[in-house]
Order: sequence, then C-alpha cells, then structure tokens
Amino acid sequence: MYKASDRDEAPQVLSNLTLGFSSDPFMRWLYPEPKEFLRHFPLVMDFFGGRAFDHGSAFRNDEFTAGALWLPPTIHPDEEQLVTCFEQTVSKDKHDALFETFGQMEKYHPNEDCWHLAFIAVDPAHQGKGSGSALLEACLKHCDEDGRPAYLESTNPANLSLYKRHGFEEMGLIKADQAPPLFPMFRVAR
Repeated sequence: MYKASDRDEAPQVLSNLTLGFSSDPFMRWLYPEPKEFLRHFPLVMDFFGGRAFDHGSAFRNDEFTAGALWLPPTIHPDEEQLVTCFEQTVSKDKHDALFETFGQMEKYHPNEDCWHLAFIAVDPAHQGKGSGSALLEACLKHCDEDGRPAYLESTNPANLSLYKRHGFEEMGLIKADQAPPLFPMFRVAR
C-alpha cells in the first residue's frame, strides 16, 4: 500500500531516500565522503523535490522503505535554496560541472505541464523485491488519471531499464566535464 506523505513525515521519507541514493553515481560524486553525503543530501532532496510534501505528491509505502517525490505540474524546485546549498556544501572544484549539468537539465525539461519525478528510491536492505517498481507504477497511474506526461532525470544508468519498462523514453544525455551523466526521460500519459 502506498500513501501520500505530508511535511510531518518528511524526515522519515527523506532518510529512506538518502539510503536509497547512497551508491548513486551522481549524488556520491557531489558528496564522496559518507559523513558529508548523510549531512547534506537530505537538504538537496528537500530543496529539489520537497515541495511534493506540500502538494500531496510525496509517496511512501507502509514501512517507509520505498519513497518518491513528485513535483506536480507548475510546481518547481526551490532553485534559490538549492543553488545556495550547493555553493556552500559541494567542493568548489565541482561547481562548474555541477551548474553546467543544471543548465543542461533546463534544456531538456518539457515546456508542457508534466509531473516531474524528482526522486524515487528503496532502502538498499529492501531492494530487489519489486517495491520500487510497484511504487513507480502506482504513481504513474495517478499521472495517467491526470492526463499529463511524466518526466525525470535518472542519475544512475542502472535504473534506465526500470524506467523504460514503465514507458519512459530517453531524450538525450546530460554530461558536463567530470560529472557523471544524467539521463532525461519522458513518458506520455496513457
């Protein structure tokens, strides 16, 4: 069973998502030291996708072992807070590649109103049991009922097959200097 999470549940959802991203190529490039990753990545998620908690589009399973942050159409990340966070917490030698990556992300983001999957993850101790796929399917059903497409930027090439199974198609490649690549993907409403 999947439920919408409000701001009161944000710490639990963000903690689970942090575990799920602990081996993500892009996120660990940003924060290679475990202590820094655990300290800063929950803030990054909140600034990028946390508005989902305020709009009823943050989802989790009953056990809080799988979660997703979806930004509804017309709702966007808190870019000002995100940029400030990156400037203060990411090594300065990565800033050029990081901000170039974000510039390229803007070029791929659809102009039409769409659901934006900011983050989805499963606690590593519970991966491989289908809970991430089931959560994604449940969320996409909501997008389809709304009649709007879905968009995401995958930060891990290992997840592309999952997204493709659920109807997403690759739009291109986001690559800046030494930063790991991101894969923008789009799914039409069904």
